[in-house]
Amino acid sequence: MRARLIDGVLAAGREVISIYDHGFSVETKDDKSPLTEADMASHHALVDLLENLAPQVPTLSEESAEIPFATRKAWQRYWLIDPLDGTKEFIKKNGEFTLNVALIEDGVPVFGIVHAPVLRTTWIGQQGQGAWKQVDEGPCHTITVRALPDPDQEAWQVVGSRLHGSEEFEAFCRILPNHECATMGSSLKLCLVAEGKADLYPRLAPTSEWDTAAAQAVVTAAGGQVLNAHTLEPLRCNQQESVLNPFFIVAGERDSRWESALRASLKS
Repeated sequence: MRARLIDGVLAAGREVISIYDHGFSVETKDDKSPLTEADMASHHALVDLLENLAPQVPTLSEESAEIPFATRKAWQRYWLIDPLDGTKEFIKKNGEFTLNVALIEDGVPVFGIVHAPVLRTTWIGQQGQGAWKQVDEGPCHTITVRALPDPDQEAWQVVGSRLHGSEEFEAFCRILPNHECATMGSSLKLCLVAEGKADLYPRLAPTSEWDTAAAQAVVTAAGGQVLNAHTLEPLRCNQQESVLNPFFIVAGERDSRWESALRASLKS
């Protein structure tokens, strides 16, 4: 099934690219966030894909009708998708947007696909099996997080949001030892940690579960962690009425220095 899922997500990505290349209109949703026809085209393509492959498993999409928690909390297993993560990046045409598909079991993202159509790159992670990166629909290559280097010898690589910075993020970076910081959009930041190109991604601003679940599956399958910034416990899905995540941090490995910086930044 994994190969069919990947093929289906890539096909949805081709639909998105066609719209991206030929022009699109932009609407505004009730929450003031933007919506394009690419969001909806991807939503329909991915929902159809998942219903055909696993009709017994329910699907929750950012662009689907709201499903009450009274219904969702009974789900032990479900698909969680963001048809177009980074709609603002899509509108800006900087290529930093992704299609995200995750399988959640008992609140844990156990499988995820993150596809970046403009970059022609896909990241896949499966609990207990590992994580992979695929470029140009070629062969999949195994990826893993990297060991956190000695900052006296090599700068830590930190990634942050291009559009959603925060005072807490700035405070965190001020306290860290030697590091370099880059910004970008969508789930790409988590994927960089998964493939060992970044060490830390502190997300100290709002996100929703569909923004992160697929990439969380990739990170954890690659040996990394996605942790609640306040408790340093693994991020979980479908635990409450709201689908908003707490602040969180993505790390290749734990270290007392960044943990101390995180605690201090959240108090400032």
